[in-house]
Amino acid sequence: MSEAETRGANRLHEQLDAITALLDRLAEAATPEDQAELQLLLDELHPADIAFVLESLPLEDRLAVWQRVKADRDGEILLEVSDAVRESLIADMDQREILAAVEPLDADELADLVEDLPTEVLPELMASLDAQQRERVQSALSWEEDQIGSLMDFEMVTIREDVSLEVVLRYLRRFEELPAQTDKLFVINQDNALTGVLPLHWLLVNPPETMVSEVMAPDVNTFHPADDAYEVAQAFERYDLVTAPVVDDAGRLIGRITVDSMVDVIREESESEALNRVGLREEEDIFASVWASLRNRWSWLAINLVTAFIASRVIGLFEGAIEKLVALAALMPIVAGIGGNSGNQTITMIVRALALNQITPDSAKRLWRKELVVSLFNGLIWGGVIGVVAWLLYDNLALGVVMTAAMTLNLLLAAFCGVGIPMLMTKFGRDPALGSSVLITAMTDSGGFFIFLGLASLFLM
Repeated sequence: MSEAETRGANRLHEQLDAITALLDRLAEAATPEDQAELQLLLDELHPADIAFVLESLPLEDRLAVWQRVKADRDGEILLEVSDAVRESLIADMDQREILAAVEPLDADELADLVEDLPTEVLPELMASLDAQQRERVQSALSWEEDQIGSLMDFEMVTIREDVSLEVVLRYLRRFEELPAQTDKLFVINQDNALTGVLPLHWLLVNPPETMVSEVMAPDVNTFHPADDAYEVAQAFERYDLVTAPVVDDAGRLIGRITVDSMVDVIREESESEALNRVGLREEEDIFASVWASLRNRWSWLAINLVTAFIASRVIGLFEGAIEKLVALAALMPIVAGIGGNSGNQTITMIVRALALNQITPDSAKRLWRKELVVSLFNGLIWGGVIGVVAWLLYDNLALGVVMTAAMTLNLLLAAFCGVGIPMLMTKFGRDPALGSSVLITAMTDSGGFFIFLGLASLFLM
C-alpha cells in the first residue's frame, strides 16, 4: 500500500472511530452538542466515505447514521454502498424518501439502483421522469448487468466536423459545467454517426480558425453496448482511457463509458472472484443476520463436508499401517498441506490468466507441462528436505524416501488439478474461480493421504 493510500485509510478509520464514539455517547445521553457534532462530521464527509462508515457499522448504528444523512445526498450514497448494505438502507426508507433520493440521479445511475428498489416505487418513479430520461433508463435496463450498455453514461458533448475550433469554444462556454470525466469531444455527422474525437487539449493548443475535421482523430477504442464490461475495463486499463464512445451497429453514437465506471467493474470482479474462490454465493453484509449468513455459506460447506468425509475414509483404509507406524499420523498432514498450498498457487495464476483471456487451447497444454515441471522440481527439493528431516527424526531412511516421493507426487497432482479445475469450469461455461479453493484442497487432501499412506503400506510394512 502506498503512502497516500495509507494516509487515506488512516483518515477513514479515524472518522469511523469518531462517529462510533459519538454514537456511543448519544446512546447513553443524547446531548445537543453531540448531535450537532455528529451532524457536522457527516456533512463534511464525501459520499464514498459515508458509504464506508455505513458498511462498517452494525445495523442499529448504521440506521442511526443513515437517518442523520441529509436527504439530498441519499442517492449518491446508495450508489456507493455495497448491494447487501444498500438493501438494508432502502428497507428503512418509505416510498416518499426513496423517490426523493433517486429522482435527481442520471439515467445510468438510476439503472444501477432500479433492481434494488421496491416494485411499488417503480411506476411512480418512471412517471416522474421526462421522456428522454425514461428512454435512457429503459435503454440501460435492456442490457445485461455484465454488458456496458447497462453502464453507459448519456451525458456527453458532441460537435460537428465542419465547424472551426473557435465555434466549438464558444459552444462550450454555453455550458454551466462539462459532464464529469470529459477528456474529449465526440465528432458526429448529421446522421449522428461517430466520425472521430477531439481531445480537449488539442482544442486548446491549435489555432481557433482551424476546422475540427483537420485536427480530429479516429477513435480506435469504440465499443458496442453488448460488449462485456470486464473486457472493456481491461481495455481502459491497457490504453489509459478516461472515456470512450459507445455506438450501435450502424455506428451511431448512443453513449459513452467513463473510467469511474470501469474502476467499479474491476473492483467488483476482483471481489466476486475472491468470494467465488472460497465458495461464497454472493457478497455478504458483515453485519447481516445469522440466517442470511448461513444461507450464503452453506452450499460449499456441505460440499466441503463431503470431501472431508472422503479424506477421512481414505485414512481409514490405512488404519493398520498407521497403527504399526505412528510416525505416519504425524507426517501425513504435511504432505496434504503443502499440496494444498501449491495447488492454490497454481489455480490462482490460472484463474487470473483466464480472466485476462491470456489462455488459448495451445497455450493451455504448455501451461500444463510448465506447472507439472515446476511441481516436480519443488517436490524433489522440498520433499527431499522433509524426507531428510523425517529420516533424522525417526531414524528410518525408508520413511524419508517415502516422504519425498509422496510430496513430489502430491505436488504433481496439485499442479494437474490446479490447471484442470478452472479449465474444466470454463469449458462448461462456469466461473473458473467458483469454489476453486475448496475443490483444490479436497483433491490434495484426499490424494495426499492416499499417496503417502499407500506408499508407506507398500514399502514400510
